[in-house]
Amino acid sequence: MGALPKKKPSQTRRNSRHSAWEASVPTVKTVICETCKALTRPHRVCKNCGTYKGETVITKDTSVRKVSS
Repeated sequence: MGALPKKKPSQTRRNSRHSAWEASVPTVKTVICETCKALTRPHRVCKNCGTYKGETVITKDTSVRKVSS
């Protein structure tokens, strides 16, 4: 016969053991764009100016279209 617990573990002790299984929120790394100084994610095209490694990859459309409501 196996070993049996002598006392019931408290809720705090039980919950602290189970808290290690909870998913942690991933942190998002950001860098400053060299061209427009906006925060962007590394190794990706800047959403603000459309450049990657100093070269324009995407031309940003500056025209704004009004939507009537």
